[in-house]
Amino acid sequence: MDTPLGSVLYITLGCAKNEVDTDRMRSLLTAAGYEEAFDPQDADIAIVNTCSFLASATSESIETTLELANEVQDGVRSCPIVMCGCVPSRYGDDLPDELPEVAAFVKADEEDGIVAVIDGVLGVEREIAAYIPQVKRTVEGAVAYVKISDGCNRFCSFCMIPYIRGRYHSRNSESIISEVRDLVAGGVREIVLIGQDTGIWGTDFADEDVADGSPRNLAQLLRAVAEAVRPHNVWVRVLYLQPEGMTDELIDTIRDTPEVLPYIDIPVQHCDARILKAMRRSGSRQELEDLFRDLRERIPGIVIRSTAMVGFPTETDDEFRDLIDFMDTVGFDYTSVFAYSREEGSLAAKMEGQVDEEVKLERAQEAMDLAESLGFAATAAHVGERAQVIVDGIEETEDGAELIGHAWFQAPDSDGAVHLDASEASVGDILTVEFTDSFCYELIGHVVE
Repeated sequence: MDTPLGSVLYITLGCAKNEVDTDRMRSLLTAAGYEEAFDPQDADIAIVNTCSFLASATSESIETTLELANEVQDGVRSCPIVMCGCVPSRYGDDLPDELPEVAAFVKADEEDGIVAVIDGVLGVEREIAAYIPQVKRTVEGAVAYVKISDGCNRFCSFCMIPYIRGRYHSRNSESIISEVRDLVAGGVREIVLIGQDTGIWGTDFADEDVADGSPRNLAQLLRAVAEAVRPHNVWVRVLYLQPEGMTDELIDTIRDTPEVLPYIDIPVQHCDARILKAMRRSGSRQELEDLFRDLRERIPGIVIRSTAMVGFPTETDDEFRDLIDFMDTVGFDYTSVFAYSREEGSLAAKMEGQVDEEVKLERAQEAMDLAESLGFAATAAHVGERAQVIVDGIEETEDGAELIGHAWFQAPDSDGAVHLDASEASVGDILTVEFTDSFCYELIGHVVE
């Protein structure tokens, strides 16, 4: 199509899974004849892909939408807004009355119909009933997130994801491998496999839905993805594994497959058995310590990221202190700390024994201080080492251009970065770097010729 139908501004909030969904919608709209805008004043329409995991994320999504509406109203051009993703999925029935500034709402499971929605808002008339959304994702940059599943079956008492995203459903391996190959052919140097609960990928497949020889669990899928990227020197990372998903086969696959990075992201939330049960999760401190000890013994040099939640209803000071001691004993390389958020509609929101807000914040600060102490030390421990670094971008500083990248032990957008003393490289290049200094979660590196 020679003349674009219109220009679309994309704003993405929340996690990497939303980034994937935005990439998908962008690819669909590009294939349908729309171009991308990078400023509200240049856009014919804007898409805000929202997050509603926490109340604060919902507020940010709504505030961003209203700020955009006000910005557009103050400008010369009129730019209708389409709100997509988790907020419409969670509050869809109430939103049209609450947000008249928004022209259309698209739930997370309706995003493959984005072309018809944008056409409708802009008054584009054409026949798209037979349109099949089988376009290739286009990703600018060295890293691409690939969703291998969506939804969740856990129904943790503090979480609304199953109600927002629906029940767990695995994506078939053929489409995953095909997308990985396309992304690698487009220059991507790291594939990050994500989902709400990646460890149980494939468990929802019926026997008749899986071809002979096709992957049936995450370990087998990792080996298939590794085989697909092997000729191209591409890294493979998997995120969001639950403790129950760490099977012997998966552990051995991560250890024995060179393309798969020895990096594990396991959100434990807590270590106290009573609190975990109240969260509708399983396990105990001893079981978790045994798991992480086993991982470190079986995968030498493994890097471990986790998540801790403090201030869950009825959490006592002793139980909080146990969590702090657990974090210190295990010594996570990276830890995200959250103060419990009383989410409307969740089971935990109805529990008695809600912890005082000030107490929650004090506990969160102490846990974050410990997480930073451990994380800063883990980062500093790499000083003097040499490792490969993927170049993610070039940043202009007062002293000139500076390359920014990440090493294998740093998940993109999560764990800090590597600042390089070279300027002549391109995004996606993989350089051998010697780490010469560190500050907080950041490393300074010298490119080794």
